[in-house]
Amino acid sequence: MKSDLRIVYMGTPDFAVPALNRLLTQNYNVVGVVTTPDRAIGRHHEALQACPVKQFAEAHGLPVLQPEKLRDESFLADLRALKADLQVVVAFRMLPEVVWDMPRLGTFNLHAALLPQYRGAAPINWAVINGESETGLTTFFLDHQIDTGRIILQERVPIGENDTAGDVHDRLMMLGADMVQRTIDLIALGQATATPQEQFLTDEPLHPAPKIFHETCQIHWNSLTTRRAYDFIRGLSPYPAAWTTLHLPAGTEQTVKIFRTSCHIQPQTLPVGTLITDNKSHLRVVLSDGYLSIHELQLAGKKRMSTADFLRGTRIEGAFFTDKTALSSPQQ
Repeated sequence: MKSDLRIVYMGTPDFAVPALNRLLTQNYNVVGVVTTPDRAIGRHHEALQACPVKQFAEAHGLPVLQPEKLRDESFLADLRALKADLQVVVAFRMLPEVVWDMPRLGTFNLHAALLPQYRGAAPINWAVINGESETGLTTFFLDHQIDTGRIILQERVPIGENDTAGDVHDRLMMLGADMVQRTIDLIALGQATATPQEQFLTDEPLHPAPKIFHETCQIHWNSLTTRRAYDFIRGLSPYPAAWTTLHLPAGTEQTVKIFRTSCHIQPQTLPVGTLITDNKSHLRVVLSDGYLSIHELQLAGKKRMSTADFLRGTRIEGAFFTDKTALSSPQQ
């Protein structure tokens, strides 16, 4: 019975909360939660903030472990004391063998992609950036290499042509709760068929999903087609957000994050990065084969706003976008 199966749950962000909530509402025996240490916040790092999984776990009276290092002997002793039959990982850290091999039924992970495609830390972002029309969810048993273990379940999920990474994240987050429950049930009944990922390989090249850094999010206007720029921006929206440098006629520069655009393919004669506006409601940036209409953006230190609100506070005649490393105007 599911009440006899001792489960330790491991996760950190919002994405991991619905699956944990599902297990509790369906009366699974979650005996403990492992998550990250509290994070320092505030200008002077004067306060600590618990992650969403810890907040949820404590609100429901679950024991919480927050190891700095996953090989620390005191943490391993505390984890063994929970006597887990199964460990469930959703959006956590890479585990050492001494952790994932501890339960008698093993440890499985929920990954937000169709493995072996998009192995890595940011599968949702990269799938949208690359213009994929579908992604999905995979549960698999952990082994020595990241995201390479034997696959238990997979489910395909479409990506709409206007979906942002945030849209796909929220969709997969809710579907993931169901997949975690189904995977646990199969394992508990001894019916989980674990298939090596090699059997899922096709002629299509494998696309990685590495961690995204600030530098990753810079828009390189001159090297992107209009469609690629559109996909790049929505693949990073709302977080961490694509950014560019706005050069103003007065010679000043401002960093601008862009969240929402629409894509228009048509021949262009103006230099890449040129901004076209009526100074009231529309703002367009020229690319090599078309332009993007910008609908939502954010200046450094300001709130996210509509283009109309942005134009009410910023005069941009003669302004242009370019890479931060560019030395002058887009004509050069």
